[in-house]
Amino acid sequence: MALSLKQVRYFIATAESGQVSQAAVNLSISQSAVTTAIRDLEETVGAQLFERTPHGMDLTSAGRQFLAHAYDIMKKVAEAQQLNLVTSEVTGRLTVAATYTVIGYFLPYHIERLRRQFPGLDIQLFELNRESIEEGLLTNRYDISVLLTSNILNPELQTEKLLSSPRRLWLPARHRLLSVGAVGLKEVAEEPYIMLTVDEASHTSLKYWTQTPYQPSISLRTSSVEAVRSLVANGQGVAILSDMVHRPWSLEGRRIETLVLQDDIPSMDVGLAWRRSTEFSPQMSAFRAYFRSAFHLPE
Repeated sequence: MALSLKQVRYFIATAESGQVSQAAVNLSISQSAVTTAIRDLEETVGAQLFERTPHGMDLTSAGRQFLAHAYDIMKKVAEAQQLNLVTSEVTGRLTVAATYTVIGYFLPYHIERLRRQFPGLDIQLFELNRESIEEGLLTNRYDISVLLTSNILNPELQTEKLLSSPRRLWLPARHRLLSVGAVGLKEVAEEPYIMLTVDEASHTSLKYWTQTPYQPSISLRTSSVEAVRSLVANGQGVAILSDMVHRPWSLEGRRIETLVLQDDIPSMDVGLAWRRSTEFSPQMSAFRAYFRSAFHLPE
């Protein structure tokens, strides 16, 4: 049986989410399709890639090795699809503003690819909060931005969503809620809660909490995602954060599990923003075209 790109994509989605059910949700397909693809992939490579556990899918040693190859495969496919994207001869300076979360967990990979694809494009990157980015775009201090578009409300700015990252409950391994059938904000409210504050995370969080009769029992507010990760992994509380910043292990090597909540939790949307009346320069067009191709946005 030949290896297919579909199998590789489904494998990566399962490895990153740690659960077949969540991978299926992220891919907008059935769980059985994911399960079948992984089973066929394991037969093709002749190795068990996942250890099936009550809490999800853990990569085996062979699975971790294959994940590295899977990323390389998809990277090469993406590069091949962009051969005719925009001429690589684009030159000049482009000022790009981005928020903390975007710079830390989204942009580095794409900036590296952009610089290889457009070697003459001088990308100047600035980390700022949303308010400063909005002001900078409107005064032409920055050409374009990459930020959480779900936070943008200014009608003078045009936005284009690239991806929606679901928010899920983060828990330490063997937490009691992992064995509960259905978990919502009611159950979360009974746990000590670690509140992330960076990129208006606390404001966004309280917006969906206030639509319920419950409130989080906040034990700590922090601007550090790594602090949240370590505190959750070490049993000091729980948190609701997006898949984009999730990693299954803390710096201490402790497991962080995730659960899909029953309540309606908004996703974290990441995308581009620019001044609505701006005329796109060749540099801005190349930057936007790269992301539109990378995320398969319709023309």
